[in-house]
Amino acid sequence: MLRRCAALLLIATLGLAACGDDGTSSDTVAPTTPETTIPDSVPGDSVPPVLDVVADQPFPADRCEANKAAGPIVYLSSFDFAASASIVDVLVADSKGYYDELCLDVQLKPSFSVDNYPLIAGNDAQFSSGGSFSEMADFAGANDAGYVALAVEGRTGIDALITKDGAAPTLDAVKGTKIGVKGAITPSVKAMLAKAGMVEGTDYETVLLEGFDPTVHIEVPDIVGFPGYKSNEPKQLEAKGIPFTLYDPSDYDIPGSFGIIYTNTTFLTEFPAAAQDFMRATMRGLADAIADPAAAAQVAVDAINANGNALFLSPEGETARWAVEAELVSQDATADAPLGLPLVDALTDEVTTYAEIGLFDGVAPDISTMIDASVLEGIYDDQGKVIWPA
Repeated sequence: MLRRCAALLLIATLGLAACGDDGTSSDTVAPTTPETTIPDSVPGDSVPPVLDVVADQPFPADRCEANKAAGPIVYLSSFDFAASASIVDVLVADSKGYYDELCLDVQLKPSFSVDNYPLIAGNDAQFSSGGSFSEMADFAGANDAGYVALAVEGRTGIDALITKDGAAPTLDAVKGTKIGVKGAITPSVKAMLAKAGMVEGTDYETVLLEGFDPTVHIEVPDIVGFPGYKSNEPKQLEAKGIPFTLYDPSDYDIPGSFGIIYTNTTFLTEFPAAAQDFMRATMRGLADAIADPAAAAQVAVDAINANGNALFLSPEGETARWAVEAELVSQDATADAPLGLPLVDALTDEVTTYAEIGLFDGVAPDISTMIDASVLEGIYDDQGKVIWPA
């Protein structure tokens, strides 16, 4: 019980998106080709050459046996089966039989980000979805858990500041006001305000909000606005015709990430081929989900309903959620930096920026062991397409 409460407190501190895949901005950033730095030594760096997968050739029998030997592979979602990055791609891959084609026995379980970290650390589950890289890194540092991010699907923060219509015509106008928060102010928003010279508790105050309904929060007296996720709260407000202003941290050069798929060093070291093929199938599912967002959202809705829809997620909401996140995930993908590939320089910038606002006890962590970009590098060809057997 104490561990769960501590984890909940840490999540609140991070402002994370277990629902984190719940935000988006319609602003489009011109695609760029980020520099990629690969650590000299990474946990899953060697998949035996005899097991290599060749495009349009039969899947190697010895690799199939190696994957079967990995046994049941448990994937835990971070926000039920929402149509969100690092969840919907797994659902699509499973629905299309991609894991089966690679001799993987994958079991999908709906869950929440805060509950998953100890299970992955103990190898009771092998893969999970995380709200952001900083979230995973903070849990890794706090628990010395051996987490390894294999995919970072969103290369921007998912959170933004939503203000009442006319209440803050410029970002500077937030100074001297109160911001409503669900637990704590989210990291990207806090960093954006800090860059603008505003410090929490000195230049603005935060007050706790009840519930999760933005149409209620926008009417709360005395607050200028509240943080939300670009694929969630803004869409709910727009659907009700409620005007607002959105301040997107990415417009202020604040780094961030969302839609993380991570594992643990134990599984990655013992079953490197299975780990890579799980990601191979998942990245193919991601490409499919981006190519047909409506169909992917329907896969998620079907999974949500089959699981009882405890969070009362709507088909319209999930369709809108993935439409936004699909654009954010795909906008910076290139042949050199294909879908999901972790970009170490960008992630280093992220944790350094967030350390400056107080995360990680103010000291940016060494993330070299928390990322294995070689896993996804090995599944893509020179054109950034997933290498898939016949």
